[in-house]
Amino acid sequence: MVKKRVVIALGGNAIQQGKDATAEAQIRAVETTADALAGLIEEGIDVIITHGNGPQVGNLMLQQAAADSEATPAMPLDVCGAMTQGMIGYWFENALTKALRARGLERSVAPIVTRAVVDPNDSAFSHPTKPIGPFYSQEEAVRIERESGYVFKEDAGRGYRRVVPSPFPVAICEHAVIRDLVEREHIVVASGGGGIPVIDTPDGYVGVEAVIDKDFAAAKLAELVEADMLLILTAVDHVYVNFGTPEETALEETTKEQLETYIAEGQFAPGSMLPKVRAALQFAETGEGRVAVITSLAQARTAVRGDIGTRVRLAATLQQ
Repeated sequence: MVKKRVVIALGGNAIQQGKDATAEAQIRAVETTADALAGLIEEGIDVIITHGNGPQVGNLMLQQAAADSEATPAMPLDVCGAMTQGMIGYWFENALTKALRARGLERSVAPIVTRAVVDPNDSAFSHPTKPIGPFYSQEEAVRIERESGYVFKEDAGRGYRRVVPSPFPVAICEHAVIRDLVEREHIVVASGGGGIPVIDTPDGYVGVEAVIDKDFAAAKLAELVEADMLLILTAVDHVYVNFGTPEETALEETTKEQLETYIAEGQFAPGSMLPKVRAALQFAETGEGRVAVITSLAQARTAVRGDIGTRVRLAATLQQ
Protein backbone atom coordinates (compact mmCIF):
# COMPACT_ATOMS: atom_id res chain seq x y z
CA MET A 1 0.00 0.00 0.00
CA VAL A 2 1.31 3.45 -0.95
CA LYS A 3 1.28 5.71 2.08
CA LYS A 4 -0.07 9.24 1.85
CA ARG A 5 2.31 12.07 2.79
CA VAL A 6 0.64 15.18 4.20
CA VAL A 7 2.14 18.51 5.22
CA ILE A 8 -0.07 20.12 7.88
CA ALA A 9 -0.07 23.91 8.35
CA LEU A 10 -1.48 24.79 11.76
CA GLY A 11 -3.06 28.13 12.61
CA GLY A 12 -2.30 30.20 15.70
CA ASN A 13 -5.18 28.78 17.75
CA ALA A 14 -3.43 25.40 17.65
CA ILE A 15 -0.87 26.77 20.11
CA GLN A 16 -2.38 29.73 21.93
CA GLN A 17 -6.10 30.15 22.56
CA GLY A 18 -7.22 33.54 23.77
CA LYS A 19 -4.84 35.84 25.67
CA ASP A 20 -3.44 33.31 28.13
CA ALA A 21 0.22 33.14 27.11
CA THR A 22 1.49 31.08 30.03
CA ALA A 23 3.51 28.00 29.21
CA GLU A 24 0.87 25.85 30.91
CA ALA A 25 -1.97 27.24 28.78
CA GLN A 26 -0.02 26.86 25.54
CA ILE A 27 0.99 23.31 26.40
CA ARG A 28 -2.69 22.46 26.97
CA ALA A 29 -3.59 23.90 23.56
CA VAL A 30 -0.77 21.95 21.89
CA GLU A 31 -1.93 18.74 23.60
CA THR A 32 -5.46 19.26 22.21
CA THR A 33 -3.99 19.79 18.75
CA ALA A 34 -1.67 16.79 19.05
CA ASP A 35 -4.59 14.55 20.03
CA ALA A 36 -6.42 15.51 16.83
CA LEU A 37 -3.32 14.93 14.68
CA ALA A 38 -2.62 11.58 16.33
CA GLY A 39 -5.76 10.28 14.66
CA LEU A 40 -4.18 10.86 11.25
CA ILE A 41 -0.94 9.19 12.30
CA GLU A 42 -2.92 6.23 13.66
CA GLU A 43 -4.36 5.70 10.17
CA GLY A 44 -0.85 5.29 8.76
CA ILE A 45 -0.49 8.72 7.17
CA ASP A 46 2.99 10.25 7.10
CA VAL A 47 2.71 13.77 8.52
CA ILE A 48 4.97 16.79 8.59
CA ILE A 49 3.65 19.43 10.96
CA THR A 50 4.25 23.14 10.43
CA HIS A 51 2.96 25.91 12.66
CA GLY A 52 2.81 29.63 13.29
CA ASN A 53 4.70 31.49 16.02
CA GLY A 54 3.31 35.03 15.84
CA PRO A 55 2.13 35.41 19.46
CA GLN A 56 5.14 33.56 20.79
CA VAL A 57 7.75 35.59 18.94
CA GLY A 58 5.86 38.79 19.84
CA ASN A 59 5.93 37.88 23.53
CA LEU A 60 9.60 36.94 23.31
CA MET A 61 10.43 40.31 21.76
CA LEU A 62 8.61 42.06 24.61
CA GLN A 63 10.72 40.11 27.09
CA GLN A 64 13.84 40.95 25.09
CA ALA A 65 12.98 44.66 25.08
CA ALA A 66 12.31 44.66 28.82
CA ALA A 67 15.64 43.01 29.61
CA ASP A 68 17.77 44.77 26.98
CA SER A 69 21.00 46.02 28.51
CA GLU A 70 24.73 45.68 28.07
CA ALA A 71 24.69 42.57 30.23
CA THR A 72 21.66 40.98 28.52
CA PRO A 73 21.46 42.37 24.96
CA ALA A 74 18.27 41.70 22.97
CA MET A 75 18.56 39.06 20.26
CA PRO A 76 17.74 39.85 16.59
CA LEU A 77 14.51 38.72 14.98
CA ASP A 78 15.92 35.68 13.18
CA VAL A 79 17.33 34.38 16.48
CA CYS A 80 13.99 34.95 18.22
CA GLY A 81 12.37 32.91 15.45
CA ALA A 82 14.82 30.08 16.07
CA MET A 83 14.17 30.22 19.81
CA THR A 84 10.39 29.94 19.38
CA GLN A 85 10.79 27.10 16.86
CA GLY A 86 12.70 25.13 19.48
CA MET A 87 10.18 25.91 22.22
CA ILE A 88 7.08 25.00 20.19
CA GLY A 89 8.80 21.97 18.68
CA TYR A 90 9.57 20.72 22.19
CA TRP A 91 5.92 21.14 23.21
CA PHE A 92 4.75 19.18 20.16
CA GLU A 93 7.38 16.50 20.76
CA ASN A 94 5.99 15.84 24.25
CA ALA A 95 2.33 16.23 23.28
CA LEU A 96 2.47 13.91 20.26
CA THR A 97 4.35 11.25 22.21
CA LYS A 98 1.65 11.41 24.89
CA ALA A 99 -1.23 11.28 22.38
CA LEU A 100 0.30 8.37 20.46
CA ARG A 101 1.06 6.36 23.59
CA ALA A 102 -2.59 6.72 24.58
CA ARG A 103 -3.33 4.92 21.29
CA GLY A 104 -0.73 2.23 21.90
CA LEU A 105 1.76 3.69 19.40
CA GLU A 106 5.45 4.43 19.90
CA ARG A 107 6.81 6.84 17.29
CA SER A 108 9.76 9.21 17.24
CA VAL A 109 8.96 12.92 16.90
CA ALA A 110 11.70 15.13 15.46
CA PRO A 111 11.43 18.94 15.71
CA ILE A 112 13.70 20.56 13.13
CA VAL A 113 14.96 24.15 13.43
CA THR A 114 14.21 25.14 9.85
CA ARG A 115 15.62 27.89 7.63
CA ALA A 116 13.79 29.35 4.64
CA VAL A 117 15.83 30.93 1.86
CA VAL A 118 14.62 34.30 0.58
CA ASP A 119 15.74 36.40 -2.36
CA PRO A 120 17.68 39.48 -1.15
CA ASN A 121 16.16 41.35 -4.12
CA ASP A 122 12.58 40.53 -3.10
CA SER A 123 10.57 43.75 -3.29
CA ALA A 124 9.29 43.06 0.24
CA PHE A 125 12.64 44.29 1.59
CA SER A 126 11.91 47.75 0.16
CA HIS A 127 8.35 47.79 1.54
CA PRO A 128 8.22 46.34 5.08
CA THR A 129 4.63 45.64 6.07
CA LYS A 130 4.59 42.98 8.78
CA PRO A 131 4.05 44.49 12.29
CA ILE A 132 5.94 42.80 15.11
CA GLY A 133 6.71 43.43 18.76
CA PRO A 134 5.26 45.95 21.23
CA PHE A 135 3.43 49.24 20.69
CA TYR A 136 5.25 52.56 21.19
CA SER A 137 4.27 56.22 21.34
CA GLN A 138 5.23 58.34 18.35
CA GLU A 139 8.07 59.93 20.33
CA GLU A 140 9.47 56.54 21.35
CA ALA A 141 9.16 55.21 17.80
CA VAL A 142 11.03 58.19 16.35
CA ARG A 143 13.82 57.79 18.91
CA ILE A 144 14.22 54.04 18.35
CA GLU A 145 14.04 54.50 14.58
CA ARG A 146 16.83 57.08 14.77
CA GLU A 147 19.01 54.91 17.03
CA SER A 148 18.46 51.53 15.38
CA GLY A 149 17.38 52.14 11.79
CA TYR A 150 14.17 50.15 12.38
CA VAL A 151 11.03 51.20 10.49
CA PHE A 152 7.87 52.03 12.46
CA LYS A 153 4.29 52.54 11.32
CA GLU A 154 1.13 53.58 13.12
CA ASP A 155 -1.09 50.54 13.77
CA ALA A 156 -4.86 51.09 13.82
CA GLY A 157 -4.79 53.90 16.37
CA ARG A 158 -3.11 51.71 18.97
CA GLY A 159 0.37 53.19 18.68
CA TYR A 160 3.46 52.62 16.57
CA ARG A 161 4.95 49.21 15.87
CA ARG A 162 8.06 48.08 14.13
CA VAL A 163 7.38 46.68 10.66
CA VAL A 164 9.62 44.18 8.89
CA PRO A 165 9.70 42.68 5.38
CA SER A 166 7.69 39.55 4.57
CA PRO A 167 9.56 38.03 1.61
CA PHE A 168 8.52 34.92 -0.32
CA PRO A 169 10.31 31.65 0.56
CA VAL A 170 12.18 30.25 -2.46
CA ALA A 171 13.68 27.18 -0.76
CA ILE A 172 13.71 25.28 2.55
CA CYS A 173 17.29 24.47 3.60
CA GLU A 174 16.44 21.32 5.57
CA HIS A 175 13.93 19.79 3.13
CA ALA A 176 16.15 16.78 2.27
CA VAL A 177 16.69 15.97 5.96
CA ILE A 178 12.97 16.29 6.61
CA ARG A 179 12.13 14.00 3.69
CA ASP A 180 14.65 11.40 4.89
CA LEU A 181 13.15 11.42 8.39
CA VAL A 182 9.62 10.97 7.04
CA GLU A 183 10.71 8.10 4.80
CA ARG A 184 12.07 6.41 7.95
CA GLU A 185 8.59 6.86 9.51
CA HIS A 186 9.54 9.61 11.95
CA ILE A 187 7.06 12.43 12.64
CA VAL A 188 8.58 15.82 11.83
CA VAL A 189 7.75 19.28 13.17
CA ALA A 190 9.31 21.90 10.89
CA SER A 191 9.12 25.38 9.31
CA GLY A 192 7.79 26.97 12.50
CA GLY A 193 6.64 30.52 11.92
CA GLY A 194 7.40 30.18 8.21
CA GLY A 195 11.01 29.26 8.90
CA ILE A 196 13.98 31.40 9.86
CA PRO A 197 14.56 33.76 6.90
CA VAL A 198 18.08 33.51 5.49
CA ILE A 199 19.87 34.62 2.35
CA ASP A 200 22.39 32.45 0.54
CA THR A 201 25.83 34.07 0.28
CA PRO A 202 29.15 32.72 -1.09
CA ASP A 203 30.21 32.09 2.51
CA GLY A 204 26.98 30.43 3.67
CA TYR A 205 23.53 31.37 4.95
CA VAL A 206 22.95 34.63 6.81
CA GLY A 207 19.83 35.44 8.82
CA VAL A 208 17.79 38.53 7.95
CA GLU A 209 15.25 40.64 9.82
CA ALA A 210 12.01 39.44 8.23
CA VAL A 211 8.93 37.29 8.82
CA ILE A 212 7.83 34.69 6.26
CA ASP A 213 4.17 33.79 5.84
CA LYS A 214 3.78 30.33 7.39
CA ASP A 215 1.31 29.07 4.78
CA PHE A 216 3.60 29.95 1.86
CA ALA A 217 6.47 28.22 3.66
CA ALA A 218 4.32 25.14 4.23
CA ALA A 219 3.42 25.07 0.52
CA LYS A 220 7.08 25.29 -0.49
CA LEU A 221 8.02 22.54 1.99
CA ALA A 222 5.17 20.32 0.74
CA GLU A 223 6.45 20.75 -2.82
CA LEU A 224 10.06 19.92 -1.90
CA VAL A 225 9.26 16.81 0.17
CA GLU A 226 6.92 15.58 -2.58
CA ALA A 227 3.82 15.55 -0.39
CA ASP A 228 0.51 14.31 -1.75
CA MET A 229 -1.47 16.89 0.20
CA LEU A 230 -1.09 20.26 1.88
CA LEU A 231 -3.61 20.47 4.71
CA ILE A 232 -4.10 24.06 5.90
CA LEU A 233 -5.97 24.10 9.20
CA THR A 234 -7.79 27.21 10.35
CA ALA A 235 -10.89 28.20 12.34
CA VAL A 236 -13.56 27.22 9.74
CA ASP A 237 -14.52 24.00 7.94
CA HIS A 238 -14.45 25.58 4.46
CA VAL A 239 -13.39 28.67 2.57
CA TYR A 240 -16.46 30.81 1.90
CA VAL A 241 -17.43 33.33 -0.75
CA ASN A 242 -19.79 36.20 0.12
CA PHE A 243 -18.82 35.49 3.72
CA GLY A 244 -21.19 36.92 6.33
CA THR A 245 -23.97 37.68 3.83
CA PRO A 246 -27.21 35.87 2.95
CA GLU A 247 -25.40 34.62 -0.20
CA GLU A 248 -22.60 32.98 1.82
CA THR A 249 -21.46 29.79 0.07
CA ALA A 250 -18.95 27.16 1.15
CA LEU A 251 -16.42 26.15 -1.48
CA GLU A 252 -15.82 22.41 -1.79
CA GLU A 253 -13.99 21.22 -4.95
CA THR A 254 -12.46 24.22 -6.71
CA THR A 255 -9.78 25.10 -9.24
CA LYS A 256 -7.13 27.71 -9.91
CA GLU A 257 -9.36 29.52 -12.39
CA GLN A 258 -12.28 29.70 -9.98
CA LEU A 259 -10.17 30.89 -7.08
CA GLU A 260 -8.37 33.52 -9.14
CA THR A 261 -11.75 34.96 -10.10
CA TYR A 262 -12.75 35.12 -6.44
CA ILE A 263 -9.41 36.70 -5.50
CA ALA A 264 -9.92 39.39 -8.16
CA GLU A 265 -13.37 40.06 -6.67
CA GLY A 266 -11.79 40.60 -3.22
CA GLN A 267 -13.64 37.66 -1.66
CA PHE A 268 -10.86 36.75 0.78
CA ALA A 269 -9.53 38.91 3.62
CA PRO A 270 -5.86 39.86 3.02
CA GLY A 271 -4.81 39.28 6.64
CA SER A 272 -6.47 35.90 7.12
CA MET A 273 -7.92 33.73 4.35
CA LEU A 274 -6.20 35.24 1.29
CA PRO A 275 -2.68 33.91 2.08
CA LYS A 276 -4.14 30.47 2.78
CA VAL A 277 -5.91 30.43 -0.57
CA ARG A 278 -2.77 31.62 -2.38
CA ALA A 279 -0.66 28.98 -0.63
CA ALA A 280 -3.17 26.27 -1.58
CA LEU A 281 -2.96 27.41 -5.20
CA GLN A 282 0.83 27.48 -5.04
CA PHE A 283 0.99 23.83 -3.98
CA ALA A 284 -1.76 22.53 -6.28
CA GLU A 285 0.05 24.03 -9.27
CA THR A 286 3.21 21.99 -8.58
CA GLY A 287 1.85 18.84 -10.22
CA GLU A 288 -1.07 16.64 -11.15
CA GLY A 289 -2.46 14.61 -8.29
CA ARG A 290 -1.42 17.13 -5.68
CA VAL A 291 -4.26 18.61 -3.66
CA ALA A 292 -4.46 21.34 -1.05
CA VAL A 293 -7.26 21.32 1.51
CA ILE A 294 -8.36 24.17 3.78
CA THR A 295 -10.48 23.21 6.76
CA SER A 296 -10.61 23.24 10.58
CA LEU A 297 -8.47 21.24 12.98
CA ALA A 298 -11.55 19.37 14.20
CA GLN A 299 -12.19 18.12 10.65
CA ALA A 300 -8.59 17.22 9.76
CA ARG A 301 -9.12 13.46 9.72
CA THR A 302 -12.32 13.70 7.68
CA ALA A 303 -10.74 16.20 5.29
CA VAL A 304 -7.83 13.89 4.44
CA ARG A 305 -10.41 11.28 3.41
CA GLY A 306 -11.94 13.85 1.05
CA ASP A 307 -15.26 14.27 2.85
CA ILE A 308 -15.04 17.91 3.98
CA GLY A 309 -13.05 21.10 3.46
CA THR A 310 -12.21 23.25 0.46
CA ARG A 311 -10.13 21.16 -1.96
CA VAL A 312 -7.90 22.91 -4.49
CA ARG A 313 -6.35 21.04 -7.40
CA LEU A 314 -5.57 21.40 -11.10
CA ALA A 315 -8.68 21.58 -13.27
CA ALA A 316 -7.48 18.58 -15.28
CA THR A 317 -7.60 16.36 -12.18
CA LEU A 318 -10.71 17.79 -10.56
CA GLN A 319 -12.91 14.81 -11.35
CA GLN A 320 -10.32 12.13 -10.54
